[in-house]
Parts: sequence; C-alpha cells; structure tokens
Amino acid sequence: MSRNAAFSPPPGARTYRMRTARGEFAVVDSAVPGPVEARGTVLMLPGFTGSKEDFTLLHEPLGVRGYRTVAVDGRGQYESDGPEHDETGYAQPELARDVLAQVAALGGRVHLVGHSLGGQIARAAVLLDRTPFVSLTLVSSGPARISASQRQRVKLLRDALDTMTMAEVWEVMQAMRPPEEAGAPAPAHGTEEPERLRARWLGTRPAQLRATGRQLCTEPDRVGELAGLTLPCHVLSGAHDDTWPVPLLDEMAVRLDAHRTVVAGAEHSPNTDQPLPTAHALADFWDTLPLVPAPAPRTEPGGL
Repeated sequence: MSRNAAFSPPPGARTYRMRTARGEFAVVDSAVPGPVEARGTVLMLPGFTGSKEDFTLLHEPLGVRGYRTVAVDGRGQYESDGPEHDETGYAQPELARDVLAQVAALGGRVHLVGHSLGGQIARAAVLLDRTPFVSLTLVSSGPARISASQRQRVKLLRDALDTMTMAEVWEVMQAMRPPEEAGAPAPAHGTEEPERLRARWLGTRPAQLRATGRQLCTEPDRVGELAGLTLPCHVLSGAHDDTWPVPLLDEMAVRLDAHRTVVAGAEHSPNTDQPLPTAHALADFWDTLPLVPAPAPRTEPGGL
C-alpha cells in the first residue's frame, strides 16, 4: 500500500461518480487549464490496495502540459461499489471490461496508465480492444506474476481476510510495520493522516483484495501478445522495486520496443514517491505521439 497518497483533490478538480454501461465509478477528473492547448485525455488505474488518490499529485503538472487526467477507483476499490464477498465480479476480464466502459463514458480515445495491479488490468483491457487507446504506460507493473517475497505477503493477507474483518486486518498491518517506518516523518509533499488511509482500507471490498491478490500471484507473461499490437508503450518505474525487479522491467521494455523511464529516488510508487519527475516523464512520452484533444468534461450530478 502506498502511504503517500494525497486525499485532497487538486485545485479545480471534480470528484464524482462516473456513469458507465457497467455501473458507476468514483473518479477525480482534472481539466486542462483554460489557456493551455488540450493535447489529450489520460485514464489512470491504481494498484493493489491503492486508489485514485495515488495519482493526486500528477493532476496539476499534467494539466499544465495539456492533459486532462481522470483517476478512477476500480470496482470494489475505496469509493467505487463492488460485491463484498463474491469474487466473480473481480475476475481480470471483468475488470478489463470496466476499463473499456470507463473510456467509452469519457467520450474519446485515451492514454491509459496503470500502476502495478492497475498495469496488468490495463494490459488486459488493451488486449481485449486496442482501438480506444492512444498509448499504454505501465508504471511499476511487470510482465507476469509478482516476486516470491511479495507472493508470500499477498498470501498472508488473503489468509487473514478469510478469518478476520477488514478493521482487524488493518490493526495487524499497523502492528507489523517496521519501527523505522512507524516513526518516520511525513514526506515533504504531504502524506495524509492515518485515518484517511484507514478509511481507504475499510472502503475496499475483501472480495476485491482476495481476487486481485490471486491474480498478482498467478498472472502469466502476456508481453508477446501486447508486443503484437501497434500501440505505443511506455515502461516507467522507480530505481528500486521489490515487486518486480528493475532488470525484469528493463527486459520487458525491450521486448515491447517501449519507451523506458527510471525515476531516480523512487521505489514501487514513483507516482507518489517522485510525482513531478514522473509527470514530466509521462508528458514527454505523450508529446511524441499524435495530438488527441480532450472532449469537454461532462457534467455529472452529485459528488463523492
């Protein structure tokens, strides 16, 4: 779980439930500032135990570069509805179809960004239908299943969810944090108070965690399939990653003939560890591609 999520939306962003053919999804939608030429729309998918707030610090710098940014909670994540205990709705093909429905609701082709688990869901969506996407960026998201050490951690979590409530699991996770992490100062860019992180955890559905955790531990290598598509790809990561080793991500980028970025000073979540360099790297990649003006943001009733 990223502990650097920023829960206060950036200035001018709208929070609402985006209506799609597959239900409503909680989003943070940040338009391009008026004087800036619109260059495209970006849909951002969070990782395992994450949420749309993991992208909060990317909205403003990407908006200045001309990109409308829409960060979404997937089915059963934080503020998006989903089954509490039935895992069938969280099968990867179902989550991929959710992404296609979200793009359709946005009304135009998008640059797709997926962090970690979100990258594997993004890949599945692109493999179902490549046509709605201008590009695909995989952020700290590898070619197949996660590392052995991370598989063990996910197994411990799934076992705990079989016998404990989400609140009980949260307390255990806090007790297991390393002493140096428990007493560490907040990062300079503004980690939110623990209660907001706890609320995010409690809002996530147990079935979503069990199902997607299993996916992370069993995901096959589909890089060959992705490489067969005529879609510009970008592999972005921190300089250190214990979920997918950086050399493995380097190799994946070569197999995809993808643009490659390694963000200095970042680990598994460059979007929260080093948001400004991450935003610059994303926009630099998209700027090399054909311009796709963003459709006008739709008016959505109500907020989150």
